[in-house]
Amino acid sequence: MPFLGQDWRSPGWRWVKTEDGWKRCEPFSPALEDGNNQLNDISHTVIITGDDEKDVYSTEDCEFAAKKRKKDHFRNNTDSQCFYREKWIYVHKESTKERHGYCTLGEAFNRLDFSSAIQDIRRFNYVVKLLQLIAKSQLTSLSGAAQKNYFNILDKIVRKVMEDQHNPRLIKDLLQDLSSTLCILIRGVGKSVLVGNINIWICRLETILLWQQQLKNLQMNKQVNNGLTLSDLPLHMLNNILYRFSDGWDIITLGQVTPTLYMLSEDRQLWKKLCQYHFAEKQFCRHLILSEKGHIDWKLMYFALQKYYPIKEQYGDTLHFCRHCSILFWKDTGHPCTASDPNTCLMPVSPQHFIDLFKF
Repeated sequence: MPFLGQDWRSPGWRWVKTEDGWKRCEPFSPALEDGNNQLNDISHTVIITGDDEKDVYSTEDCEFAAKKRKKDHFRNNTDSQCFYREKWIYVHKESTKERHGYCTLGEAFNRLDFSSAIQDIRRFNYVVKLLQLIAKSQLTSLSGAAQKNYFNILDKIVRKVMEDQHNPRLIKDLLQDLSSTLCILIRGVGKSVLVGNINIWICRLETILLWQQQLKNLQMNKQVNNGLTLSDLPLHMLNNILYRFSDGWDIITLGQVTPTLYMLSEDRQLWKKLCQYHFAEKQFCRHLILSEKGHIDWKLMYFALQKYYPIKEQYGDTLHFCRHCSILFWKDTGHPCTASDPNTCLMPVSPQHFIDLFKF
């Protein structure tokens, strides 16, 4: 029989000659699922591949075939993200003798375990920002499997926000950008490359609109706590907390809690420090805004400058790139580095830098 297989290095399929012709022999079909537990009692398995030809499989080969079938069955039926033992990926942009092809954004998205990352409060904002950047410019570059993982992770994020009611504003911005992108892509079918059936994308857009409505109707649960609350803290501690914020909208939101916090959130010095943190002095001069009393209105300056210049991004944890090994990974998971001093090779990767790594 001719050698048949998806890869020239694979053993290929084995065929059995029957009265109806040649049929592919599958030693472990789904119908034999219940018989897998008997493998330990079988020392050898005999498969007839011809009239007089016999091949003997060892128990290890049988177990390997069973594991491979279960793995394929899991991939075909699961709705969750693909799982990999290694939580890192080698970033290569050209073919070599050892590696065929190149690394894609979708492959990296699947390998870096973002489903678990969103459960970590340090990584949550990072993953959301990355999804937002992909929604704006890289959505059409994802493969079908990567798209499926993308929307599965997005579904988990929305559920998490609905349950714990944390960071709803970030998710609203993400869904707004994603819905705008999908509307443009669906209207321009045929003009741009859209992987997947158009009906699938329409269903995804409807799901996004439903999520937006759910977040719009989200009601914050009133916390019942008889202990120490934020309002009980002294003024200097409340002021110190406000100075730790790097987002102006967070300051405004916190200022709406109590009259005391509102008074502290309107402090000119607070907004001046925030402007100095995100922007350079040359940028102040180009967009100077004065109040009625002739003083600089730093609060309005912040939001005006935000329209023209990007603000600094702050994350509790980020992906890291090893310049020696060309491996992208989460820092606490590590990677098999071959450098003498791995710490000197590490480089934090912002969400935008992550996207840029896979542009060719």
